[in-house]
Amino acid sequence: MPQTLTEIKEELAARGIRPKHTLGQNFLHDHNQLRKLVAAAALPAGALVLEVGPGTGTLTETLLDAGCEVIACELDRDMASIVRTRNAHRMGPGVGCLTLVEADCLDGKHAISALILQALAGRPFTLVANLPYQAATPLIATLLERHPECRGQFVTIQREVGDRLMAKAGSDAYGPISVMMELLADVEQIAVLSPGCFWPAPKVTSAMLAIRPRTGERPCNPWDPFTAFVQRVFGKRRKQLGAILNRESVAAAGFDPMRRPETLTPAEWLALFAAHQ
Repeated sequence: MPQTLTEIKEELAARGIRPKHTLGQNFLHDHNQLRKLVAAAALPAGALVLEVGPGTGTLTETLLDAGCEVIACELDRDMASIVRTRNAHRMGPGVGCLTLVEADCLDGKHAISALILQALAGRPFTLVANLPYQAATPLIATLLERHPECRGQFVTIQREVGDRLMAKAGSDAYGPISVMMELLADVEQIAVLSPGCFWPAPKVTSAMLAIRPRTGERPCNPWDPFTAFVQRVFGKRRKQLGAILNRESVAAAGFDPMRRPETLTPAEWLALFAAHQ
């Protein structure tokens, strides 16, 4: 049974601590939403799961009870202590057991923590997490772009971030991350969560997403120069392509030099990049 809101509050009160706003600690306590997230992941018995930001361990314990092997990464020592104490009887590697990594989930902007990678040991895994808002975009992008062993990401994030991940060309939310997501994954919105699903209630609405990587060859190889190109051009999104790049080269590639970056579909980005190599 997932922790109730009363239990979460009691765990913190017993230690004289409060949720830390600086770490984005808003604990998901709505059991229906927790069940939706786990159900969407469709985890087989014994599945290896990475969880980032477990907090008091509500989702962690739900995953363990489902027979998963969980690697949970928690930056806050106070929260890590709660998770360890509550699950002392099932710490360690193996099915239905928990490995707790006390660290930032990222080593820089584009690298997963070495401690997490050590615990994963190159095995296929699934990310299932109520992600700290600050870490959401870089973590999701890094796993998708650099870790094919990640079979899928099932996450709760700020709705505004979710909108950017799913945005289409021509919309205000459309940007480099939107291009990458459409080229590399199928993204589905599972649910929209009101602030009341969390404690403390955040000031924003959240979204629950399923991100399923596409199989097969990437549409562009090598990948990093393409992403750098898209980010560079999008950095001047209000300017016309002809002003950002070169009017003649843009026209030679078959594009109107007066178009702006946010109007290009992912397929057009690939074509524009190829023409400028």
